[in-house]
Amino acid sequence: MKRREDLAAPRSRRRLGVTYDSDVFGSFAESIANFLGTARFLVWQSIVVSMWIIHNAFAPRNLQFDPWDRGLVLLTLVLSIQASYAAPLILLAQSRQERRDRVTSETDREVAERTQADTEFLAREIASVRVSLTDMVTGEDIGDRLDQMSEMIERLSLQVGQLSGGAVTIESSSTVNDAN
Repeated sequence: MKRREDLAAPRSRRRLGVTYDSDVFGSFAESIANFLGTARFLVWQSIVVSMWIIHNAFAPRNLQFDPWDRGLVLLTLVLSIQASYAAPLILLAQSRQERRDRVTSETDREVAERTQADTEFLAREIASVRVSLTDMVTGEDIGDRLDQMSEMIERLSLQVGQLSGGAVTIESSSTVNDAN
């Protein structure tokens, strides 16, 4: 037994030098699985198998390539090979679809979370606008306040007039009202 120089490093795997792109192979597997799952494939396969059986059952003995009396061994072998390749390719296509569905559902969940956060933010903003609008002064409020102020100015004018000896008259207070 030959000793390795570096025992700390794991052995490297010996490969035949065959490399492939898993995405390319995966899409090839999906295309095969998509074709095998169609009614067109089933129709063509049924036609080929029917022709195979008819030819080998009724053709002259020297033209039969899979004799009926031997039980159509070659047909059984062809269908078994087709099934043995189809099953793993279909499973590979399903696992790739499952991964895509998982990524899609994660993306959908993130979008839903962002949408919910945006909706909550907008609801808070609308509530704050409503609160601000209830605190705002309306035209009616301003009219009431102006009426109160003009009454107060009239009273103050009267008091100033009384204190200064009657120099200010009610007319001047009415001109203040007209100016407002």
